[in-house]
Amino acid sequence: MDLKSIKTENDYEKALKRLELIFEAALESKEGDEAENLSMLIDNYENMHYPIEAPDPIEAIKIRMEELNLKQKDLIGVIGKKAGFPKF
Repeated sequence: MDLKSIKTENDYEKALKRLELIFEAALESKEGDEAENLSMLIDNYENMHYPIEAPDPIEAIKIRMEELNLKQKDLIGVIGKKAGFPKF
């Protein structure tokens, strides 16, 4: 594949399909170099067209607590206890 910038959704889909084919290529091979360059082009396109905003800090904590099955009381030893601490 001749590498070029990814400008359209069609270019993006083609790049993803090509990367899927060569993803496990040896690092020092021609296809390995292509995979590395292609992944950078894909990453750039995704950052421009599908940006992921930083989560709200409280929401991020709540999500992580849920993943770890933690309750608010489990964090007292880490962040302490303070009157008026918001209930999750």
